[in-house]
Amino acid sequence: MIVIKIGTNVLSADDGSIDLDTLQSIVRQISQLKAKGEKIIMVSSGAVGAGRKEVKLTKPLNRVAKRQLWAAIGQPILLQHYMRLFAGHGLHVAQILATKEDFRDRKHYLHMRNCFNALLAENVIPIVNENDTIAVDELMFTDNDELAGLVAGMMSAHSLYILTNVDGVFSGNPAEENASLIRQVDPEQSPNLRFSSSDKSSFGRGGMATKFRISRRLASLGIEVFIFNGKKDDVILRLHEGEQIGTHFLRQSNISSVKKWIAYQDRSAQGSVIVNEGAKAALLNQRKAASLLPVGITKIGAQFEKGDLINVFDTQGNVIALGKAQYGSDTLGKHLGHNGQKPLIHYDYLVITYERS
Repeated sequence: MIVIKIGTNVLSADDGSIDLDTLQSIVRQISQLKAKGEKIIMVSSGAVGAGRKEVKLTKPLNRVAKRQLWAAIGQPILLQHYMRLFAGHGLHVAQILATKEDFRDRKHYLHMRNCFNALLAENVIPIVNENDTIAVDELMFTDNDELAGLVAGMMSAHSLYILTNVDGVFSGNPAEENASLIRQVDPEQSPNLRFSSSDKSSFGRGGMATKFRISRRLASLGIEVFIFNGKKDDVILRLHEGEQIGTHFLRQSNISSVKKWIAYQDRSAQGSVIVNEGAKAALLNQRKAASLLPVGITKIGAQFEKGDLINVFDTQGNVIALGKAQYGSDTLGKHLGHNGQKPLIHYDYLVITYERS
């Protein structure tokens, strides 16, 4: 299964309208992948831009209200284009609109995954976008790169293709002569990059820094990621056939679907604990899996109940892990720093989020 994220700048012409030539090319390439038996999920930007081009505001609105209005107008326009173009290849599409809240509740998360599976079983292409019409700041994704990462993790996709308007991740500003394209990224390594090219685009919200962070995390969860220029001829097909294109984030050993869900819930954690250097070293040891034991916890940062997601901090204030508590902070308080106690977070429900420098 491949999740294909199409950025706003890939779909936008110079005046902000939908670039129908590029859209037609992308649809043709995806249709050819479908003919080869690939399961495809699309995460498509472009609705806000389509709405903005269609309607000029007569009254001043705040930033969120403008996005809501333009998305409400532009989303059906964008979907109509997809429906018409895919129908020409004998394929059906379905629209799925999501907010960040949809991914936070485990039961709702599983229901959403079942919907995707039902659509894929009927050879329908799900087209996902943020539900901008109801999203407010605290429920908004960083951008559709984050949404694509959540969908890829939820569906245990093999690959995520991120189509943008640059050739990939560069060692510096692509406009500078000494900047070079980074062909491969190992998620266990953390190159020092200057993302001067990550400034938000004219029509989109995202930047390369966000793409890099999300791609590295997803690759560490067992899903390979490619960032490349979606405007180039047949680039999706060429990549799928093995041509070296863009930046490839090498996937690590696969992990369970539960861990993939936990990995993207860092902003939903209800509680927190602080651990000593010994516990930190044990958790970050790549050669041996470790659970979080009370003996290594020095302090409860924020109260929590059994089953809550909690952040694990080191003494410098860095979040190093996220996991599901096997008991509440009241119980932990009685065993803080003690040996021989039940793990607060079992390894099966713990995800390392620390980004090594």
